[in-house]
Amino acid sequence: MKRHFVYLLAAVFALAGLSLFAFKAYSLGLPLLPGQTAGAWRVEATVRFQSGPGSIRATLRVPTLTPGYLLADEISVAPGYGFSIDYTTGGREAQWAIRRADGPQALYYRALLYEDRSRDRGDTTPPFPPPPQLEEPYKTATETLIRDVHARSAEPVSFTTELLRQLNDSAPEPHVSLLLSRANNRTDFVNAAVQVLAAARYPARLVRGIELSDRQRNADVLPFLEMHDSERWIYFDPISGEPSLPDDFLVWWRGQDPLVQVDGGSNVEVNLAVQRDQLGAEAVAEERARLTRSRALEFSVFGLPIKTQAVYAVLLTIPIGALVMVFLRNVVGLESFGTFLPVLVALAFRETQLLWGLILFTLLLSLGLTIRFLLERLRLLLVPRLTAVLVIVVLLMLAISVLSHRLGIESGLSVALFPMVIIAMAIERMSVLWEERGAGDAIKAAIGTLIVAALAYLVMGLDVVEHLVVTFPELLLVVLAIVLVIGRYTGFRLTELTRFKALAKDNAG
Repeated sequence: MKRHFVYLLAAVFALAGLSLFAFKAYSLGLPLLPGQTAGAWRVEATVRFQSGPGSIRATLRVPTLTPGYLLADEISVAPGYGFSIDYTTGGREAQWAIRRADGPQALYYRALLYEDRSRDRGDTTPPFPPPPQLEEPYKTATETLIRDVHARSAEPVSFTTELLRQLNDSAPEPHVSLLLSRANNRTDFVNAAVQVLAAARYPARLVRGIELSDRQRNADVLPFLEMHDSERWIYFDPISGEPSLPDDFLVWWRGQDPLVQVDGGSNVEVNLAVQRDQLGAEAVAEERARLTRSRALEFSVFGLPIKTQAVYAVLLTIPIGALVMVFLRNVVGLESFGTFLPVLVALAFRETQLLWGLILFTLLLSLGLTIRFLLERLRLLLVPRLTAVLVIVVLLMLAISVLSHRLGIESGLSVALFPMVIIAMAIERMSVLWEERGAGDAIKAAIGTLIVAALAYLVMGLDVVEHLVVTFPELLLVVLAIVLVIGRYTGFRLTELTRFKALAKDNAG
């Protein structure tokens, strides 16, 4: 097959792998580093009241559309109460009910939210509001204000900004003062603006929420204005008139309804508490994929059972170790036993640790090779000879484990983690190479095997490598592309540069 076709195929694999990687990393937000967390907040609403003589029904407005945040989880803590969450015109309501309760009562609603600045800030397009029924002189004052604001604005956003500016003027016009005469607090102020916007046929509504800061025991509820400009909902600070929300502002509920209502109780108090938390970035990506209806993660490792995930966490690193072996053999020029034997030995090093793995592998190889030479005099056939070597390897592993245990060297027990068949094959190949090419080449190949296994173990053992191949297994397509390119490499290996150094000098001379 022509060289350029191999390179084209490698480019296709690399492009496919990197495209999937970029989509999952930047669109779904899968973490690039292990242990990476996303900003999250735990909010808790506590409803306290004194129970009445009959049944109790409590309703709490809970977050629905939360610009900049996504709801990851929510629970209720209220022993003995029935609990449900229903959708209403103003959003969602948490409802508790009980047939009878005695004494002071406390209901808890807890939610876990994480930051997502790409979160859509709007919902459906509302109809034009009907003109409010106003009595004189409020009707005339409203019409005068609308004409004045309309003359100084060009579109809905600038109209709302100018309206809020005039309502906040330190020396307001008489008609503005009249409209604000019944505004006793910030919520009434926003309601007055909503009424003027409705008279101007602009959909608007009252929005209330809390500012998120760590360890708030009693967060203040702040009202904001929300106006629809025929394309999307836009939030306005009622004091500054800026079309934006604070960075850490959580929209809790919309509309005129109170935060909590309790039927059958008295002395109702509600408290909102906030605490910063850390949520695994993987969980955030899974939730984002669910909400965006992306099926990308349904076919990932995270969709498998946990036990199976643990298996693939090891298996997916094997191609990385194989890439290290390919590079060391085809580019550097190190010799080793077999093609994948060093990688399998590197897997054993994950359990034995590197130093003890090198010591135990060398000890097993030396003892096994000595006994293999003794078996050579029996002139056995290949399969019986390999079986005999395997039996000897098992006995040697048992002997080393028992002896190390008696000597108090517990690390020696990890010799049982070596793959027995691989050790037997390594002994057989080293003995054959010893006979065919001499002791020097056999020892050189054994040292090369240990070097390749050690480097593969170090690379495969990196937390970031394991995290990347498990989270983004499509990166193995990039590994495949690199292997294809190396497979067509026919130049000098690094170790051959030393071998032919003298020849190069002669040619130069």
